[in-house]
This record gives sequence, C-alpha cells and structure tokens, in this order.
Amino acid sequence: MTNHKITVVGGGRMGEALCLGIVKTGFAKLENINVIEPLLERTDFLRKQHSLSVYSEYDDFISDSNILLIAVKPQIIDQVLVSLKDYYNEEQIIISIAAGIPISRFLENFGLTAKIVRVMPNTPCLIGSGASAMCSSKQVNEQDMSLALELFRSVGTVEEVPESLMDAVTGLSGSGPAYVFQFIEALSDAGVRVGLTRDQALRLAAQTVYGSSKLLLKTGEQPEKLKDMVTSPGGTTVAGLRALEKGDICSSVIDAVIAATNRSKELGKK
Repeated sequence: MTNHKITVVGGGRMGEALCLGIVKTGFAKLENINVIEPLLERTDFLRKQHSLSVYSEYDDFISDSNILLIAVKPQIIDQVLVSLKDYYNEEQIIISIAAGIPISRFLENFGLTAKIVRVMPNTPCLIGSGASAMCSSKQVNEQDMSLALELFRSVGTVEEVPESLMDAVTGLSGSGPAYVFQFIEALSDAGVRVGLTRDQALRLAAQTVYGSSKLLLKTGEQPEKLKDMVTSPGGTTVAGLRALEKGDICSSVIDAVIAATNRSKELGKK
C-alpha cells in the first residue's frame, strides 16, 4: 500500500470505477480517498456500497491530497475549477478526465506552474478493462507521470499521446464502446432474424466481439490478416463481408469517429 491521498471530484460511474481500481491495486488506501459528490442518491450509494468517504461540499481535506482527480462532465468544469482554486496547492497533481477540456483551461485557473494530467478513459474502466490515453503539462515530471500511469493502469491500459491527439482519442476509444455496443446489438438482431433466441443471439454476438478482440491483442496480428483466417473462397464469410461492404460499414465507422472528434473539439472551447 502507498500513502497517496486522493480527492475525487465527481462520484459518477467513472469516478466510482477509478476509486475501486485504486483500492484494488493498492495504489491508495480506502481511508485516504475522499469523494466530492453533490447528488444525495450517489452519495448514499457510494457510502453504503463501497464504504467510501463522500462529501457534498468542498473542504480542507482537498488541500491535504497529493492527487486531485476531476471526474465531472465538461459542461460544469468551469464552476468546479473555481471551487477548487481556494484549496489547491502547487505540490498537487491534477488529473482530469473531463472530455474535451484542454490543459490550458486548468493552467488559466491554477496558474502556469500547475501540474496537470489530462486523461481520456472509456467505460470499460468500470470492469478494469478500460482503454485510456494521457498527456500532461510541461510541469509534470517523470515521477508525477509515473503515478498517473499507475493509477489508470489499475483500470485497464494506457497510451501516452500528445495533447493535439486527445480529441481523436475521444472520438475513437472514448466514444468507441457505444459503436461496439451498437454493432453487438445489430449482430444480435440479425441472429434473432435467422432463428436464434434473443438470449442466445446476444451471448454469441458479445462473445464473438470479445474473443475476436482478445485474439487480435494476444497475437499482435493486423486485423486484415485475422480476417483472412476466417475467410474461405466462396464461403459464408465472404458472402457476409460482401453485404457489409454494400452497406459501407467502414465509411460509417470512420464518419462516427470524425464526428465525435469534432464534437470533442467543440466542448473544449469556452
């Protein structure tokens, strides 16, 4: 166990997931984590379900934390930053998962010497299988970055990228689970249409996506090569792939990522 003291601003699902990952991996002790969450329903849930220390208002314990983890919606980030300013100290590492909000917004509030780490996680963090990307301000040293990486590795994998690519990450892996769920839903609907029960079709569709992803990651092969392994000349897979090409699924996915990326850029603007 380490002696990290962490304040998590935002007790939503992602804030909850990060708290659980932090405790599970021993990054910090449960008693050294404080959560700020104004919604009474979430406050009660986090206290009863996970024995977390949850507060509805900002207080002096924030100043004692060495890590401030900001896990709120981008629409309320400005009021959160104003509230935190009175409790911030320059030794703290500020980690934000607010989608689309650039590091510069934090530096404007906390000063140019502030240590800011910007992260884009995704919802599979809820089960410890997230895909996150991370960048930081110039003031973040190697030790600080190592701490941030360790924290997010407690809930999945992490990639370091320049901030100029964070909106692209948001469009791809940040929003990506929704695209995958929609694909699973479509596979399941198709399975029902050709005779399977709903439960059977959903289980088969979900396991197919899970297993295919795991195979790609474990082998390190390119998707094209793995696709060829499934495809026999004149076989069933060829027929299915031809139907997907007619529907231009590749272009639709690319358009989805671009649209989400552009929306992330809009959210980052004041």
